[in-house]
Amino acid sequence: MLLGLAAGGLGAVAPAFATETVRIVTEEYPPYNYTDNGKITGLGTDVVQAVLREINVEGQIQSLPWARAYETAQNTDSVLIYSMNRSKEREKLFKWVGQITPTDFYLFSLKSRNLQINELADTKNLQIGTVNQDVGEQFLVQNGFAVGRNLQSSNRYELNYEKLKRGRIDLWIMNELGAYYMARQAGDDPSAVLQKSLRIAELSGGGNYMAFGLKTPDALVDRFRKGLEAVKRNGIYDALQRKWL
Repeated sequence: MLLGLAAGGLGAVAPAFATETVRIVTEEYPPYNYTDNGKITGLGTDVVQAVLREINVEGQIQSLPWARAYETAQNTDSVLIYSMNRSKEREKLFKWVGQITPTDFYLFSLKSRNLQINELADTKNLQIGTVNQDVGEQFLVQNGFAVGRNLQSSNRYELNYEKLKRGRIDLWIMNELGAYYMARQAGDDPSAVLQKSLRIAELSGGGNYMAFGLKTPDALVDRFRKGLEAVKRNGIYDALQRKWL
């Protein structure tokens, strides 16, 4: 909900956007968005904050479990959500602002196991680590997988890396940058530990987005969209990508 409506004097014309604060929800999804020493940071967060500065709006960013953040943004007026993969299952559920980070998704396995996978159907009898209502889980469910049968759903991404290392799951669906980041945070060399067993083409290349729910006024979505376009034109966006990638 937008807050802080300014009052105009007699005969004054209020600006089209007199409000100055927007509620923003995200999740713990390093290195795109995560909490470090009590502060929400990451590549996606940096891009969102650059957009806020560009359009002169304050953002109240809150980190929630993904399923809760997703439901909040989808069903509440004027709540921005990031970093969210733009999939066909989600296309008509949100008003999309624009891409803020690139993504490339894989089914990862332990290199020591040397799993040979040629197509998604080869994984139906294996255990795959997912996150509740994450795009990877949604994609697999749409393709005949089920939580509790061949999907093990968690609330935090790093739990799946731990499960993979301990042999509790066979595969982990995750974007490349995030998977490598979590491996390094655990003190591991991702190139020595992780194997890209199968690229998920349907989830790759589109990137992570900023979006609002359908109840949000188009004018607000357009304001954020123009702000994102501006930071891409002025070089800030490219500088932030280089900083994190």
